[in-house]
Amino acid sequence: MITDSSPLRSLGGPVAVLASVAGQTSVDVSDWPARASWLVGLLLLVALVCWLMREGWRWRATLQGRLPSLHRVPAEPGTPRLSMTGLYHGSTSAGRWLERIVAHGLGARSKAELTLYDAGLCVRRPGSKDFFVPAEQLRAARLDNAIAGKVVTRDGLLVVTWEHGEELIDSGFRLDRAAEHAVWAAALSTPGPHSTTEEHKEGATR
Repeated sequence: MITDSSPLRSLGGPVAVLASVAGQTSVDVSDWPARASWLVGLLLLVALVCWLMREGWRWRATLQGRLPSLHRVPAEPGTPRLSMTGLYHGSTSAGRWLERIVAHGLGARSKAELTLYDAGLCVRRPGSKDFFVPAEQLRAARLDNAIAGKVVTRDGLLVVTWEHGEELIDSGFRLDRAAEHAVWAAALSTPGPHSTTEEHKEGATR
């Protein structure tokens, strides 16, 4: 009986496997154009969303252009009554936690150092614009769990209500020591030496 001693014949099994793998690789490679198109489309969609968010931010800032410039921190504000570090979460129109205020840098979330003086509240923000709220413009303070679309745990935010120009503003802070929130809320709700009891009561009822 004559047998076929060809090497290819003896390697028929492995050759078939390699041919199958090569065919599969060819199919996979042929899918790259579709995958590339899908990836480009996804990147364009992300870019469009980012552009729309930026334009919305600018549009909101333009609408809030009537808001006066923020007060600068006085060179000699006096002796600190309270001081604490934490996070500034943002500002909104008072009582409207989704109506974010972005004018004058108030929309930028940042680290913050709060210092309460008899003259008012100083907010220093590394990398963002510092601002100062004179005592006569402080209206109230409370514990809350939401500001500018951000929701945290119960009583996880110190929300300070203050008047600036014709606008009543809520600004939210999350202090590094949450146990201090109640202390700050009580201190900020107490009329300072330059605030009258009548002014405080009027602001609290708004």
